[in-house]
Amino acid sequence: MIVTLTVNPSVDASTGIDRVVPDHKLRCREASYKPGGGGVNVSRAIHRLGGESLALYASGGLHGQLLHEMLEQEGVGHQEIPISGQTRENLIVVEESTGQQFRFDMPGPHFIEGDWQQCLEQLKSLGEKPTYIVASGSLPPGCPADFYGRVIEAVKPWQARVIVDTSGEALQKAADAGVYLLKPNARELEELAGHSITGDAEVRAAALELIEQGRTEVVVVSLGGEGALLITREGCEHLKAPEVPVLSVVGAGDSLVGGLVYSLERGWPLRRAVQFGIASGAAAVMNPERQLCKREDAERLFKQIEAADAEFLK
Repeated sequence: MIVTLTVNPSVDASTGIDRVVPDHKLRCREASYKPGGGGVNVSRAIHRLGGESLALYASGGLHGQLLHEMLEQEGVGHQEIPISGQTRENLIVVEESTGQQFRFDMPGPHFIEGDWQQCLEQLKSLGEKPTYIVASGSLPPGCPADFYGRVIEAVKPWQARVIVDTSGEALQKAADAGVYLLKPNARELEELAGHSITGDAEVRAAALELIEQGRTEVVVVSLGGEGALLITREGCEHLKAPEVPVLSVVGAGDSLVGGLVYSLERGWPLRRAVQFGIASGAAAVMNPERQLCKREDAERLFKQIEAADAEFLK
């Protein structure tokens, strides 16, 4: 069983306009709406890949109701955690004359102590104890920076493997509590290491230091179109991504995590699971914004990766 936890989910509204100019009333195209937030998107990706998970997420107000309805329509397993504030709405505007994208991400509702405590309590009260927990996304205002660390401590009796994908102080505090897998990008790895990093050798050294400190067992450094670096105590390997046409990079990281944890839950070896995650991330960028990955694309790209592996080993 896979559980994703999202304490700052969103309703993502997208629209287009010919040109963005200041001080004018801008008449936009009809808006479309999608669920958003790290863990919610990971669960959506798992569902699109043919797997099952439970998306556990904080929910409040009219936007919380809309998020519920959208996840119901997609068929994603989910459980709401009632909070006192309103679930946030983000806005994405495409300037059609240039193709540029403007993203306006809101901070989220201000949590009172009862909100984040309720998130922990609902996680701890799950009837079926998960094998994997994905704690992903930003923390809303008022939520303690060590919230993900508290999650890790709360589920330690279950011996569940915790995967964390966040940034800033929340990432630092999660690593301090010790996780199974961290998925930083290069900038986030620098934040964890506390110094600038240039080149693969320094990336490897920084990731291995995290492992030796007991902050994580596995580090997967996402490299966008270049794939990912997989680092464990046994060594480091650059796993390449297939070349694909890029329509939107939004949701690629969540699709990577979704494909990775779905494969691990199926019992796949770590290296192969990361490769399927890379294929899922590549499949996501082939689709319009927020569409995430398609199963048929992910499976086809994974076969390409396997074929390239076999050719390299000849």
